[in-house]
Amino acid sequence: MMLFESRAIAKYVLRKYSKSAQIDLLREGNLQEAALVDAWTEVEAHTYLPAIAPIFYECVVYPARLGTSPNQKVVEESLEKFKKVLDVYEAHLSKNNYLYLAGDFFSFADLNHFPYTFYFMTTSHASLFDSYPSVKAWWGRLMARPSVKKISDGMVLRA
Repeated sequence: MMLFESRAIAKYVLRKYSKSAQIDLLREGNLQEAALVDAWTEVEAHTYLPAIAPIFYECVVYPARLGTSPNQKVVEESLEKFKKVLDVYEAHLSKNNYLYLAGDFFSFADLNHFPYTFYFMTTSHASLFDSYPSVKAWWGRLMARPSVKKISDGMVLRA
C-alpha cells in the first residue's frame, strides 16, 4: 500500500497508534463526533485551504524563498475569499457555542487548520481574525495547547 495524500497518511497514523497513545483525534468512538470531524476536515481541504494558501505563498513562502514581494492583487482577491470562509466558521462556532470545530474537543479537523493559519498569523493580515471573535477565540485555544506550542516553536521558514 502506498499512501500519498497528507490527510490520508495522518489518518492512517492516528488509527494505527490511537489505542496505544490513548488519543482519538478522529473521534471514531462516537459516530456523530466522527462525522463532524470528517466534515470539518473536508471543509478545510476544499474551502479554507484554497482561500488561505495563496496568501501564505505570496506573503510567507515567496518572500522567504525567492526574495520577491507579494503580488497584492492575488493577496487581496484571496483575502476576500478567505473572509467569506471565515464568515462561515464564525457562524458555525458562535451558533453552536463550540470550543473547537467539531465540538468541545480538539480533533484532527482543528489540527489540519494549524499549519497555514500559523503562518497566516505571521503576516500583516493577521488582524483579520479580530473581525471574527469566535474564530479568534478558537485559534487562541488551539495555540494555547502544549502540543501546538511545542510544534510551533520549530516552525521557522528559512530562506
